[in-house]
This record gives sequence, C-alpha cells and structure tokens, in this order.
Amino acid sequence: MNIVKHFKTITYHKLLVMKYCFKVGLYKQGLLHDLSKYTFIEFSAGIKYYRGYVSPNSVQKTVEGYSAAWLHHKGRNKHHFEYWIDYGIVESEGLKGMKMPTKYVVEMFIDRVCASKNYLKEKYTDKSPLSYYEGRKHYYVLHDEVRVLLETLLNKLATEGEDKTFIYIKNNILKIKSYK
Repeated sequence: MNIVKHFKTITYHKLLVMKYCFKVGLYKQGLLHDLSKYTFIEFSAGIKYYRGYVSPNSVQKTVEGYSAAWLHHKGRNKHHFEYWIDYGIVESEGLKGMKMPTKYVVEMFIDRVCASKNYLKEKYTDKSPLSYYEGRKHYYVLHDEVRVLLETLLNKLATEGEDKTFIYIKNNILKIKSYK
C-alpha cells in the first residue's frame, strides 16, 4: 500500500539526512529536516503519486499541471534554493537567487546526496548527485556564491568520496563561515 511505502521512503530520507547533518554538526537542522513532508498537503500527495523511484511532487506536477505539495514544501524548507528566489535589489533585474546562509547550502548538499541514495538505491555512486545537478544546473536560479559552494561540494564528493567531503565540510566550511 502506498501509505506505508511513502512513509518509509520519506522517513528513511529524513533519518539519512539527520545522520549526515549530525556528522557535520548541524544538529537542529538534522532534527527538523523535511518535517513538512508529514503535513496533510504533502503527505496526501505523496501517497497518491508514490512511485518509489521519483519524487511524488514531479508526478503530481505532470498530472495536475503544478504540485501543491512542492509549493508548500519549498516555501517552508530553507535548504531548497527555490525558497531563496526573489526579485533582485533592483527589481528590473527580475527574479534572482538570493544568498543562502552556509548552513542551508550544506543541508541542500546533504539533501541531494540522500535523495540520490534513496531513489537510486544500489545504483548510487558518489558521482550520482553531481550527475543529477549537471543535467539541470542551467535552469537553477542560484546566487553565484551558492552555486560555487554547491558545485565545490558535489565535485569533491564525486572525486574524493564521502568521508573526505564530510570532514571538509565540518572542518573548513562550517568552521570558517558564520551561519546565522
């Protein structure tokens, strides 16, 4: 039944993100990550559009023309770059990616790693999150500094592996950046 499968999928993802957030010292974010997925609007769409290998939000968008669950989710979770899209300081510049606090960029990176592990299962490699990003980055609306940090972490994971990347995040990225 989809309710059990969806619950297991989102809970496994949440626990995996929590494990990695704890590994780099982001305890509060690890505990609070994706709690909105358990709200009615997100959970009910997850059950209805569950496939097991793709986000139910993508399926909902295809079927209904938009995803109410995704709009709800991205508006409540600061680790999604879409949360940070707004008009630039000069409004005529149009929509831009705002600078995200470093702790949310790190959580976004961790979220991407864990989503890849969750959906790809045994096909996952440390190159999977980078590959997913590379296929979509041309339309991502990201602040330049956010893009540089995210790409640095994705490339480090792909070339140096998980252990070195998470040690680097804890000892270099989160130690030297103030994350308000």
